[in-house]
Amino acid sequence: MNDTTYLNGKYDWGIDEIVAQLSDLRVQSLETRSRRDKPPKLPSRKELQLILDGLGAVLFPNRLGLPDLNDEGIDYFVGHTLETLLRKLYKQISRELHFNSGHQGVHIADHERAIIIARQFAAQLPAVRRLLDSDIQAAYEGDPAASSPDEVLVCYPGITAIIHHRLAHILYQLGAPLVARIISEIAHSATGIDIHPGAQIGDSFFIDHGTGVVIGETAVIGRHVRVYQAVTLGAKRFLKDDNGVLVKGNVRHPIVEDDVVIYAGATILGRITIGRGSIIGGNVWLTHSVPPDSNITQAHVRSELFHGGAGI
Repeated sequence: MNDTTYLNGKYDWGIDEIVAQLSDLRVQSLETRSRRDKPPKLPSRKELQLILDGLGAVLFPNRLGLPDLNDEGIDYFVGHTLETLLRKLYKQISRELHFNSGHQGVHIADHERAIIIARQFAAQLPAVRRLLDSDIQAAYEGDPAASSPDEVLVCYPGITAIIHHRLAHILYQLGAPLVARIISEIAHSATGIDIHPGAQIGDSFFIDHGTGVVIGETAVIGRHVRVYQAVTLGAKRFLKDDNGVLVKGNVRHPIVEDDVVIYAGATILGRITIGRGSIIGGNVWLTHSVPPDSNITQAHVRSELFHGGAGI
């Protein structure tokens, strides 16, 4: 065996050289981002996962809380758990604000703002619970395989995704978009459902099966909407400025009005409107608005595209 790779019973992995190269790359990366010193910590995905688990228990203590809770102890459990979670959440929000501000060391303004955001977030939890009750009921009523609302809550990936989204959307609106995005990506990893925290979603929203659903940042979804697996509410194109850089923040995703059903595999792109009460069939590719009570199928879209002998 070569003495340069194995000496005194130990392998030489070349670690010192690897560490030195990684150090140089970190310095270069920080210089590129105009942060030459040690960068502030980002919000922790692991901590946010624990916070989300706890918030689920706060919202649904009888189903997602401790197994031995009784009626007398529920309010104490909810209050004590929420107090602990808000302290943890405030720290994660503070990390985001501190990172974005570029302040060196502890900065009181970042911490004060984080406390305000956490408090405003907590104040909206009762409204979140009401929305989630409507989502659970919509899933129960919309799926003949669901035996009870409790089954929907603990088993359905669509409900897991919408719980995360309802919480993330509030944080997004309050000024903690990175924390919100991490929360949405935790749900994405667990369920295969990708909902940007900026998306606006009305009550009684039901995602059936769910795997592969994508809902973009500026999508607006009305009340009593149902979507199936592999549905995409996406952007048709990405605008660039004069320097060729993507324009961020512009509205680019669909508006889906109340009482719409979108079946599996449908792709709906651009800032178009799906009128109230419409049904969008499976595997439809749609890039134009449709009026209320439309029934769009692959054959219908094809007949429009090739009307008058155009096309193939």
